[in-house]
Amino acid sequence: MQKLEIKTAFSAYASEDELPTSDQQLLTAARNVLQNAYAPYSNFQVAAAALLSNGETVTSTNYENASYPISVCAEHSALIAAANRFPESAVIAVAITVLNPAQNIDRPALPCGSCRQVICETERKNGNAMKVILQGETGEIYIFEKGNDMLPLAFDGSYL
Repeated sequence: MQKLEIKTAFSAYASEDELPTSDQQLLTAARNVLQNAYAPYSNFQVAAAALLSNGETVTSTNYENASYPISVCAEHSALIAAANRFPESAVIAVAITVLNPAQNIDRPALPCGSCRQVICETERKNGNAMKVILQGETGEIYIFEKGNDMLPLAFDGSYL
């Protein structure tokens, strides 16, 4: 038997002031649509803003359903909307922020496994790494230089 290890690297910033202006603007775009989240069951609101290579920003929020499996995540819908609105432009960064009126989220909430898979697939489709910027309501901000850092053994088309 061989024991293998996977390590992931990401940056943690103490405050938004430490971020480049473009990352601050992307987080602001996500926060600006957070109130549009439809989360009547969990009250866990998520917003995402995707920055494209053409300079456009596409935003989205989560949309829950009483039948949880058919709810739509903010990250997933922002990336799909970006691909449909601007099919020739690659997503170069995505900012994701959260809000829970019942409690302060004092750390970044990472995307669910399904969204991580969509992020990795979007990187493969576009042929480029996508910076992922994560922020809770307060606390540190995490930046992953590519989505694959959040899902290092991602399933991909090479298996098909």
